Amino acid sequence: MEPMAAAPAPATSSAKTSPKDFFLWAGVIIALYGSIGSLLTLLFEYINYAFPDALAGYVDPYNGPVRVAMAALIVLVPTLIILLRIIRDTIEREPGKANIWVRRWALGLTLFIATVTILIDLITLINTFLGGEITERFGLKVLMVLLVAAGVFMHFLADMWGYWITNPRKATSVGIGVFVLAIAVVVAGFFIIGTPGQVRMLRLDAEKVQDLQNIQSQITDYWQQNGMLPAELGALTDSLSQMSIPVDPQSGAPYTYKVVNQTAFQLCAMFSSATSPNDTMEQNWQHGAGTVCFDRTIDPKRYSTVSPAHPIKPL
Repeated sequence: MEPMAAAPAPATSSAKTSPKDFFLWAGVIIALYGSIGSLLTLLFEYINYAFPDALAGYVDPYNGPVRVAMAALIVLVPTLIILLRIIRDTIEREPGKANIWVRRWALGLTLFIATVTILIDLITLINTFLGGEITERFGLKVLMVLLVAAGVFMHFLADMWGYWITNPRKATSVGIGVFVLAIAVVVAGFFIIGTPGQVRMLRLDAEKVQDLQNIQSQITDYWQQNGMLPAELGALTDSLSQMSIPVDPQSGAPYTYKVVNQTAFQLCAMFSSATSPNDTMEQNWQHGAGTVCFDRTIDPKRYSTVSPAHPIKPL
């Protein structure tokens, strides 16, 4: 009688969670939510740009939120795609990795937080709408939130069911599609904030305006102290108070100053571009491109001169 063949060992339903598995899924969560937040920030800023609202308050002329979101999207989306690819390759080699606790928790937590985030965003948007936000902005923002949230929810729900593991080609296609979408959204940002070179020129122009405002203040103080305008900007220099005259940060040349009469003067500077319509700069400092001169007149009734101090008698 031949001996009975040994029964095959049952397949392991799950594998142990290694430190590598934990940090891979932690990276996925961080990259995922960072990407979603950056994407929504960009889409919201684009909507705000296309549909401006007078009640929106301060507008950053250099679109700081757009720059931060663009940088985050450029880094986080490829990171997310690469991490998910590594995880799925690992599951193909070790099917038990599909049932490790960190994967189940990560997917469940992602679906839960995505749902909560959708609800909070919708509540915020509805509250803003009830506060008087224009309909176009409200409708488009709600649509963007629903599209992004629905896409994330459906993708990771399918991942929980193992769809992407059994259909790796479709998973690759989705990854490529997300990457292309991220590139398109980032490129659209350059139409709002301009290229890095253009942003640099805008910031230099803003610094020039600040310099001219500083010089104007010093000229006014000089007039109040001396009852006359300085003949040249060098007269404003004071070594005791360490007061110095700023120069053009782009060319290093001094700003142009011209006395018109006893109370009127001109300050001129060379600007790279015109002031943006969304810039919150004061109206009397708005400028075009090229050399721009600002005419200023001191009102003696508003800026009274200081009486000369009594001379100090020697002891």
